[in-house]
Amino acid sequence: MPLDAVCLRAVLTELNRKAAGGRIDKVYQPDRDEIVLSIRGIHGAMRLMVSAEPSAPRMHFIDANRENPAAPPMFCMLLRKYVQGAKIVSITQPALERMAVIDLDTTDEMGVPVRRQLVCELMGKHSNIILKDHEGRIIDAIRRIDGDISGKRQVLPGLFYRMPPAQEGKTDPLTLNGGQLVSMLNTCEDESKKLDKCLLSMLSGLSPLVCRELAYRSVGDAAKPVGALSLADRERLATVFDEFLSRIQAEDYQPVLLTRTEDGSVQDFSFQPIEQYENLVRQSELESFSVLLAAFYEKKGQAERMRRKAGDMIKTVTNARDRLARKLNAQRMELEQTHGRDEYKRMGELIAANFYQLEKGMTRAKVIDYFDETCPEIEIQLDIRYTPQQNAQRYFKLYTKAKTAEEMLTQQIADGEAELSYLESVLQSIDEAENERDLAQLREELVQTGVLSRKQTKNKRQQKPAASVPFEYRTSDGFSVWAGKNNLQNDLLSMKTAYKSDIWFHTQKIHGSHVILAVDGREPTDTAMTEAAMIAAYHSKAKHSSMVPVDYTEVRNLKKPNGAKPGFVIYHVYQTAYVTPDETHIESLRVR
Repeated sequence: MPLDAVCLRAVLTELNRKAAGGRIDKVYQPDRDEIVLSIRGIHGAMRLMVSAEPSAPRMHFIDANRENPAAPPMFCMLLRKYVQGAKIVSITQPALERMAVIDLDTTDEMGVPVRRQLVCELMGKHSNIILKDHEGRIIDAIRRIDGDISGKRQVLPGLFYRMPPAQEGKTDPLTLNGGQLVSMLNTCEDESKKLDKCLLSMLSGLSPLVCRELAYRSVGDAAKPVGALSLADRERLATVFDEFLSRIQAEDYQPVLLTRTEDGSVQDFSFQPIEQYENLVRQSELESFSVLLAAFYEKKGQAERMRRKAGDMIKTVTNARDRLARKLNAQRMELEQTHGRDEYKRMGELIAANFYQLEKGMTRAKVIDYFDETCPEIEIQLDIRYTPQQNAQRYFKLYTKAKTAEEMLTQQIADGEAELSYLESVLQSIDEAENERDLAQLREELVQTGVLSRKQTKNKRQQKPAASVPFEYRTSDGFSVWAGKNNLQNDLLSMKTAYKSDIWFHTQKIHGSHVILAVDGREPTDTAMTEAAMIAAYHSKAKHSSMVPVDYTEVRNLKKPNGAKPGFVIYHVYQTAYVTPDETHIESLRVR
């Protein structure tokens, strides 16, 4: 669900409680549409992230450090000048809008105390972060809007700030009660309109999820037409709506994460328990809204952001994979045609055995097939241009050609399947990428393997980022576990970094990371072995599956063939564990 106005209200209540009174130590801009305020206050140090990304606008506290560009963007420099060192007075929501206002007490260039405001408009494609002065003039914005972009509202330095235009025809739900809502519903002209859609069109600040929930709790069917509502349905809607308002007014919020029961992937989030999905989702109440939003957007959005940044790389690898798949299909069909080669050899030998009764110019030879136990008489096609000896040689040549083709095609198919497996593993590694360093190392790997050329990566390598590092975990009983993010890291971990006595894990016949359990001279516990296997399953294409087969063996049993692609190893001595990755538990083991 989008971060609607009611959920944002719950988030801001939490942010204001913790951040008000704190001071902004530092300002960062890790991405084009995102800023991070490092704050120090009575609740300790905290980092407030505000994102104006059109597909996922939001604001919440974060734990992990963001990767920042080597040179801070201009808007970041401006914020450092005007708000670094400022005291946060409050974080509030104007009416029931999808926006937040951070009031800041600071000083101007002359040391005179002034009030500035950082306005965070979290409105989908219209999202923005705007700094304005005490007079209400815009100092600057993360996204400038001129007359060419919008004829209704410009956001430019020096202009007075104006609120975004209100949604026409919609009413703030906090100004209503249940009876008034039903009265509005009774005036609905289109009685075929579904109840949830009608609520969405009448009420501002509510997401489709919340409107569906109100309708579902009222009549048991969110899609029930308005015209089909009974008097009891309408009375129930009024009651449900009043309960909904009471929860908001009492600030009785619950940060609920919804995950699909089927595969464990994130589905939605809410400020209250959700009933409409019934048993299709699993609901987890998290400790705070910041934890909730981080869990939802980081897991759901990270892969999308990385895939967007790696778009050219994905396109190149996907095209190479698809070309190779088509080539392999053609080679397999060609190989199938060579399976009749022994028939050519048999024809040649039967002709050779009957030279005495054959002569040039014959169109067919009638011979006894002594290769068959019943010795039937068969006919063999002959070329009238050739002698019997030449016809026999023609069949022998066809046999030799087919045999040679089979040997070559078998090897080519084996090589092609290895290459296809490698390309699939690269796409899996892109899904595992967390930052620019990971993508840079993947590009380097693809250059080394010839999938990309240096020319294709020239612009991407102007500012070489720091080296990417593997995922690091600590098991519940203290063992270190490492998981490679790409094939170069997999090779480094398995063939160079790990000790011979360490335990290596990998999903069986499923693309995934090499995982190393460092034993450090100790006997690994069952807990450590199980958690390492779960980590291997989690960092694979089977991360949402259950009972995933994971092979494990000592590192000493691994061999890397000469000329093999990065990440490819062979092993013959191993055991297999079957585990179901628990994302929440695995993330709790991660060392950041």
